[in-house]
Amino acid sequence: MKRTDYINWDEYFMGIAILSAERSKDNSTQVGACIVSRDNKIVSVGYNGMPTGCSDDEMPWERTGETPLDTKYPFVCHAELNAILNSRNSVEGCTLYVTLFPCNECAKAIIQSGIKRVVYFSNKYAGTDSVLASELLFRTCGIELSEYKPSGKEIKISL
Repeated sequence: MKRTDYINWDEYFMGIAILSAERSKDNSTQVGACIVSRDNKIVSVGYNGMPTGCSDDEMPWERTGETPLDTKYPFVCHAELNAILNSRNSVEGCTLYVTLFPCNECAKAIIQSGIKRVVYFSNKYAGTDSVLASELLFRTCGIELSEYKPSGKEIKISL
């Protein structure tokens, strides 16, 4: 008889996004993303971090500074963009699982890349201009949005 306590597809793919977020070196917000094809194959993953070739030790990670250049914001690549850029295949028609609702800049990249569905874990910046712009972009372009509903299952991973 087969097991009945296995995780479903949404749990699996959001779990991959959550695990990917653990690679982030950001000391305040770790975000992970997992792009999945229509036939439930992982196409790509990503997390928020500095661009390839930029030393994590030499770039700023602060949220505030004397100037914007003293903060992480002009430099960090978001998880969604990294997942799109990390893909070696088309992401047309795919679903993006992401731990934080996409900002407006990522929303544009998601739309331009052909992703058709976004499943997000948290929307802690709901109501901000960036999220409102993302929602408008997604709605206008017919991108399906789904909030992930945690099942309460726990998986322990020893590394």
